[in-house]
Amino acid sequence: MISQVVGQLLPIAAAVALSPIPVVAVILVLDSTRGRVNGPAFAAGWLVGLTAVSVIVVALAGGASDPDSAAATGVQWGKAALGVLLLVMAARQWKKRPRPGEEAAMPSWMASLSELSPWRAVVLGLAVSAANPKNLMLTAAAAATIAQAGLSTADEAITIAVFVALGSVTVVGAVLAHQLGGRRAEAPLAAMRRFMAANNAVIMMVVLLLLGLKVLGDALGGL
Repeated sequence: MISQVVGQLLPIAAAVALSPIPVVAVILVLDSTRGRVNGPAFAAGWLVGLTAVSVIVVALAGGASDPDSAAATGVQWGKAALGVLLLVMAARQWKKRPRPGEEAAMPSWMASLSELSPWRAVVLGLAVSAANPKNLMLTAAAAATIAQAGLSTADEAITIAVFVALGSVTVVGAVLAHQLGGRRAEAPLAAMRRFMAANNAVIMMVVLLLLGLKVLGDALGGL
């Protein structure tokens, strides 16, 4: 049963992992004056944020495993609304894409990452994972899927852990590469940051479009 649920979560986890903003943010944090401390601090905040949102949504959606229950119907309508929102956000990302020759605009708060303290790095990781609207909706969709699966409490905890691990591959991977690779990792990480920053709108448009269609389709199929 766990393997089936994880299979359903793979596209959502991939969407979380491929979100450009967290990847660009963690690489900039790693490039800060306290990068070797701030990077793990950011990753810790990121992991706590994803886990907290997942646990809260699963707890709120308790009882959704019974397809005839009011909780299950509410979760399906909630997923349908999330699917529509993801499609709307995909359209907005497409409209915001830079025109040929234009430089992609990144959030203004990224300019201050070079002087972060470790505590602020933790808070930033929390914010990017749990307060960022795109990640919040994706994580909520994943948690709703877990809640509907009818797993035991222990299996729910395992499934949440697997989802968080898969969704954190890029963020945690960048930190590990920086910690273990030293200077050798600087060029590949910088290249990844430039690619993600330059293609942020297009990447997110594709991710949000595909996930929006999946979440909406799953919800309509269950109603």
